[in-house]
Amino acid sequence: MTELVEMQYAFDTFYFLICGVLVMWMAAGFTMLESGLVRAKNTAEILTKNVALFSISCIMYMLVGYQIMYGGDEGGFLPNLGFMIGAENAAEDMVGEDAPYYSVSSDFFFQVVFVATAMSIVSGAVAERMKLWAFLAFAVVMTAFIYPVQGYWKWGGGWLNDAGFLDFAGSGVVHMAGAAAALAGVLLLGARKGKYGANGQINPIPGSNMPLAALGTLILWMGWFGFNGGSQLKMSNFDDANAVAQIFVNTNMAAAGGLVAALLLARALFGKADLTMALNGALAGLVAITAEPLTPTPGLATLIGAAGGVLVVGSILMLDKLKIDDPVGAISVHGVVGVWGLLAVCLSNEDATLGAQLLGIVSIFAWVFLASLIVWAVIKAVMGIRVSEEEEYNGVDTAECGLEAYPEFTRGKV
Repeated sequence: MTELVEMQYAFDTFYFLICGVLVMWMAAGFTMLESGLVRAKNTAEILTKNVALFSISCIMYMLVGYQIMYGGDEGGFLPNLGFMIGAENAAEDMVGEDAPYYSVSSDFFFQVVFVATAMSIVSGAVAERMKLWAFLAFAVVMTAFIYPVQGYWKWGGGWLNDAGFLDFAGSGVVHMAGAAAALAGVLLLGARKGKYGANGQINPIPGSNMPLAALGTLILWMGWFGFNGGSQLKMSNFDDANAVAQIFVNTNMAAAGGLVAALLLARALFGKADLTMALNGALAGLVAITAEPLTPTPGLATLIGAAGGVLVVGSILMLDKLKIDDPVGAISVHGVVGVWGLLAVCLSNEDATLGAQLLGIVSIFAWVFLASLIVWAVIKAVMGIRVSEEEEYNGVDTAECGLEAYPEFTRGKV
């Protein structure tokens, strides 16, 4: 192994690890965003869910998920069942064209924080009325089996990858998959009490802490540079370094476009600058560009993000009309806009085909939604998934966690 190869290996491993740290920081973003968008009486439980789901994701992906996702045959449909992370690269491996260019452990670390991101999407959608332990039971299955199977289909070299389906950093594999699991849970769970009236009216249930929601969005925005930039996998040569820089710029521009478009549309529809729509617009822009953050120009990336911002506002309003209660807009941000992001690949990547992208969308959504629906149904039959009406009224903080996040301010149970 030459000194140059060793230096590149060390640099790319370090870059991979730092990008993984940025994506791990997104767990804080989801935690703050969700805790700001739920009512004060449900904050401690949402915090508990987010720190617990991250830990469960790490353990289950280490035990089985990583080998399921990356241990299967090329072009296969059914992955192999494997355990633990696998052996690390050795110095003698670093020769030839197929030599690895980063550590196996760094790859695991980068991938495991993506799994936690997918599971975090579910957390916000089922907030304020789901039993904590039912949610954590689902997290075990989602992160160990459901997510890795469809991840293998694309990123593990399975049949979707062979079919030409493109998803650079996970608009489908991560975001749409998380939204599909969330939708299945929400349909079985039902809406929060008081959200929808008998005559079709929709009653807004404001979040308790907008500063936290804004902070969470900005943390997610920052973490997304690791999410998309790290998916280039290396940057130790001229071309890869330029590619990473382009990905960072496009990721940022898409978020900006999504926020501005959502803010303008909310102003046109409601006559006010709706902060929650603006925040979700930024996240929608980020989701939209994630499937292909490299090949668009910065201008096109801004437009792709802006389209995501418009879509998320319309989707949130549509889901409310359908009485699908999503307290944080996760299904719209990650699901509806995830689909748009996968389709938008065709606008700039000459290797993309509409047929392959549609195949990937349908396949990933169908697998995750149906598998999740079955798991949610089993959990519902065994232990129940919804808290009682009294517990929901008093807040799941006291019912599930035995404490309140804001004990001085929640006596009125707002």
